[in-house]
Amino acid sequence: MTLATTTRPAELMAALYRLTGDEKHAPAALSTLDVLWVLYDRILRVDPARPDDPDRDRFLLSKGHGPAAYYAVLATKGFFPADWLDDLAGPGSRLGHHPDRNLVPGVEISAGSLGHGLGLGVGTALGLRAQGRTAPHVYVLVGDAELDEGSNHEAIAYAGATGLASLTAIVIDNRSATHGWPGGIAARFAVNGWTTAEVDGRDHDDIARGLLTRSPDRPHVVVARVEPKFS
Repeated sequence: MTLATTTRPAELMAALYRLTGDEKHAPAALSTLDVLWVLYDRILRVDPARPDDPDRDRFLLSKGHGPAAYYAVLATKGFFPADWLDDLAGPGSRLGHHPDRNLVPGVEISAGSLGHGLGLGVGTALGLRAQGRTAPHVYVLVGDAELDEGSNHEAIAYAGATGLASLTAIVIDNRSATHGWPGGIAARFAVNGWTTAEVDGRDHDDIARGLLTRSPDRPHVVVARVEPKFS
């Protein structure tokens, strides 16, 4: 696959370049950049002026190591001042090497330990359903290597069995998983009752298409292919 060349907003790139001090996680962060931007620019019903609106969509970053791209998107969209980006993980900074929901406006879960986000997404969707809140949709971004964790298999199976249609998973596929799955990542979800879409993770229109083609009665997964982490 040839990755599409995409035009990213100048203000987003300016925000990203302000972040320094976590270069070892740069590939992990950059792999998510275009999906994050499309989510916040075209898909998510969230308002930085009302980050705790009970009827907002929920976005959970399970791939929480190296969150530079996430911080850049949140700052660009007005969730916190851009000058916070100048002190990543500093002594007085709110922006750590893993995002903290108690310190960063717009962050739904404290992340970093891989393999937890999809289970939390299932619980969030179930909680909203129990409250009678049918408008919010829950999106969870995971890395392909996280799917080696057994907790994710349980979340995939449960969501499919219960028809949890308010849940969408986005898998960033940079070919870093150890084990894989027969037929590929999408097949793993499909066999458990999910609808699936596979997209070019650098093509903004393709990403949006994949996110918007979800089913009204089943959970949905978007597999976003990007360049290999090790090449």
